[in-house]
Amino acid sequence: MAPPQGNRTGKTGNDGRQGSTARPVKGIGRRSLLVGLAALGAAGAAGCSRVPDAGEAGEGNLLARIRAQGTVRVGIAGEVPYGYIDKQGKLTGEAPEIAKVVFKRLGVENVVPVPTEFGSLIPGLRSQQFDVVSAGMYINPERCEQVIFSDPEYVMLDAFIVPKGNPKGLHTYEDILEKGARMATGTAYAEIDYAVAAGIRRDDILILPDQVAGLAAVEQGRVDVFAGTSLTVRLAVEGSDRAESTEPFQPMVDGEPAIGAGGFAFRPTATVLRDEFNRELRKLKESGELLEIMRPFGFTEDEMTDLTAKELCS
Repeated sequence: MAPPQGNRTGKTGNDGRQGSTARPVKGIGRRSLLVGLAALGAAGAAGCSRVPDAGEAGEGNLLARIRAQGTVRVGIAGEVPYGYIDKQGKLTGEAPEIAKVVFKRLGVENVVPVPTEFGSLIPGLRSQQFDVVSAGMYINPERCEQVIFSDPEYVMLDAFIVPKGNPKGLHTYEDILEKGARMATGTAYAEIDYAVAAGIRRDDILILPDQVAGLAAVEQGRVDVFAGTSLTVRLAVEGSDRAESTEPFQPMVDGEPAIGAGGFAFRPTATVLRDEFNRELRKLKESGELLEIMRPFGFTEDEMTDLTAKELCS
């Protein structure tokens, strides 16, 4: 069992992604490039008609079924570096690469992507369009009422996409409010709630599909800032001569750090699959293999965490 919340130290570095948990910590150490491969995901989803899930025919049914089929369908939101289809048409990203290793150890060789928008991941999971959300989704109490999570594979700070030189000097959500800056972020991103907590009106936030649209909006002068996870925005501005990313910072909600920690989501009935997945994930953490899987996507030791889903859900 991890230490009590008051003594928990989390490390950091979606998709604001997209929902986090505000809780006290001593020190703080997380999100669509759908590149024309939606048809691939649809084919993967269509390849298997609806079957009873764990709670409908015994909670172990889902794990047994994907083992028998040798295939698991994973929902992704097309976000670099979390889960996406690359230019060669290959499923990749930190979460899918972890999933490939874990499911192979669980006896499942094939990991098939089902691309969708981030806001459709939980509805798609619950309606059995895919078996697991593999998109680095932030774990928070609201989502924990709809799905069950693995323990997180990472924690993450926030950052902004701003025009070159950051002319308005925007470094925190409070800066956006104080300077009356025009803000955008992504669909279902956690950054929406962070901004509202800082006093920004929800109706004043422009909601865009993803960080690619956010970069374009900043470059075109339609907004002053796009908010996302530090890794997401840093990768988004690579190669841009009109925009840059700010230094990572810790969002605050009600005076406490908002912990952005991403994990894999499962249907509430798929407890056997989630528990087996967690066991293998813990082995990867203990051996150091997890960081080696994630390192090519920009993750460092600072983003590794021993937080648990139970802590984040509470």
